[in-house]
Amino acid sequence: MIYKAIVFLPLIGFLIAGLFGRKIGDRASQLITAGLVTVGAILSWKVFGNIAMGGGKDSVHVLDWVNSGTLHFAWAFKIDTLTAVMLVVVNSVSALVHWYSMGYMHEDPDKPRFFAYLSLFTFAMLMLVTSDNLVQMFFGWEGVGLASYLLIGFWFKKPSATAAAIKAFVVNRVGDFGFALGIYGVFALTGSVMFDDIFANIGQFQHATITFLGHDWNAITVVCVLLFIGAMGKSAQLGLHTWLPDAMEGPTPVSALIHAATMVTAGVFLVARFSPVFAFSADALHMVTIIGASTAFFAATIGLVQNDIKRVIAYSTCSQLGYMFFALGVQAYDAAIFHLFTHAFFKALLFLGAGSVIHAMHHEQDMRKMGGLWKKIPFTMAVMVIGNLAITGVYPFAGYFSKDTIIEAAYLSDAAGSQYAFVMGVAAAFLTSFYSWRLAFMTFFGETRADHHTFDHAHEGPWVMRIPLAVLAFGAIAAGFLGHHYFVGEGASTFWNHAVVVHGGEEEHIPFAIKESPFVAMLLGLLLAAWFYLRKTDLPKRTAETWEVLYDFLLNKWYFDELYDFLFVRPAFWIGRFLWKRGDEQTIDGYGPNGIASAVATIAARARKLQSGYVYHYAFAMIIGLAAFVTWFMAHGAGL
Repeated sequence: MIYKAIVFLPLIGFLIAGLFGRKIGDRASQLITAGLVTVGAILSWKVFGNIAMGGGKDSVHVLDWVNSGTLHFAWAFKIDTLTAVMLVVVNSVSALVHWYSMGYMHEDPDKPRFFAYLSLFTFAMLMLVTSDNLVQMFFGWEGVGLASYLLIGFWFKKPSATAAAIKAFVVNRVGDFGFALGIYGVFALTGSVMFDDIFANIGQFQHATITFLGHDWNAITVVCVLLFIGAMGKSAQLGLHTWLPDAMEGPTPVSALIHAATMVTAGVFLVARFSPVFAFSADALHMVTIIGASTAFFAATIGLVQNDIKRVIAYSTCSQLGYMFFALGVQAYDAAIFHLFTHAFFKALLFLGAGSVIHAMHHEQDMRKMGGLWKKIPFTMAVMVIGNLAITGVYPFAGYFSKDTIIEAAYLSDAAGSQYAFVMGVAAAFLTSFYSWRLAFMTFFGETRADHHTFDHAHEGPWVMRIPLAVLAFGAIAAGFLGHHYFVGEGASTFWNHAVVVHGGEEEHIPFAIKESPFVAMLLGLLLAAWFYLRKTDLPKRTAETWEVLYDFLLNKWYFDELYDFLFVRPAFWIGRFLWKRGDEQTIDGYGPNGIASAVATIAARARKLQSGYVYHYAFAMIIGLAAFVTWFMAHGAGL
């Protein structure tokens, strides 16, 4: 019963707020949805204690679903350590976001709708992480996509918000198409969509092939690549990442929920869940490693020059997801999920902290119009500095344990692409430190660049916004050293209990220089950011002018949007207009309903002219008709 309560309480909250929000009012809608998700979060921690810490597993049958030929599966929950970790992450962050939103959205007129969408998103994510078969996972996968569309476009009267929501929806459909093909491929190969059946039998198909374009491909590799394409879409990996920065158009609590702990980590969860399948495809793992490492570096370079406080953190999310994926690629699945766990706390903290800054600055998001805010919002400054210490990997904060474990796992691995991942990981650590401290220095320190009215009236948010920040700050401090022993340390094998493969790296054999390289990179980034934004404040502008081409390249996000616009968007619009104007209007409508209607109208117009009202016209028509009738009768009678 406890598992059903965890999953369905957010659904109940969604239905109450969505259907009856106007009747029960704003306050009741907020309290009901936040309260139900909070109960789910408390129960999730209880499950974490029983399953993850207690070394247990469970399976819960909800209802029979499909039984058609050889395809049969039920709606059921697969509860193991991986699920327990995800339940804690999803429900805890969601509960804190719900409470935080009460303060952040207090002026919005559509609060019941917003809180209903938050709860729907939470339910869909819980469906995804508790699934025990691919179809159920796909149901949750698409539910998350729908809810994210609704949340990103929540302020639908803003053209930029609706455009961002559509972009997120369309880009994710590209990845979802790959995921759907992967599901079909798994069923064609193994005859099942149930996880336990797939994992138990996949080994016998390691030499099976699929013929495509006249070439034989390893079947498991094809399936893994297709599943990974689905993961790339949801987790915004290089190539399918363009939706994520634009998603900042949604309210800031949405950014925290989507980009910290839930939607963007769905791809990481998918690959981790299918680790027994990926283990049979070195090529697929190589692809995961290269794309993950490239994403970690690529997104970090863009974060260096962004001026919107939320976009900096968004590209940070993209970069951190790259770390998780290259950890999966070198088969350090435990390290990847550990970073997912710690990242949820410090990234939600940074997003909600940014929301407090925006709230204090009357919705201003440009860091060039901030500065000196530590005097006005010292609590927000303190928690965001904690978030920075965690994400940049300062001991003993959370990121130090999880991110360094990933970098060390890449160095120790002998898998293809692992050394590339190690180099990119260290480089991204340097860039992460620079842009994170750049954000802090531009926002909180130095002389203020805000207008006097805005700066004078800046103030901390209400307690309902500050308490979630304090809880997340504690997580950003403690999650790393409290979880290290269990997630990746000596207790990992017992903790994971075969939910994922434990990498078991021998960190003691790593050279001192390699082990300390992330710390050195972090320190260099911090010192460089301090030099640029505290000591020589004219240096950023002069550097941008000196390296104008490189600066524009990074500011324009490597021109991915422009490239996709040229390759895909414009041709799609051209084809659409051609089919609309030539195909639909001129051909189908022209010769179809519009053509027939036009012909009838023309004939009717000409016939109407016969009714002139003059008697001699009617007499003439009668004579002509009589003559025609006599002629026909004579011809017929003569046998002609």
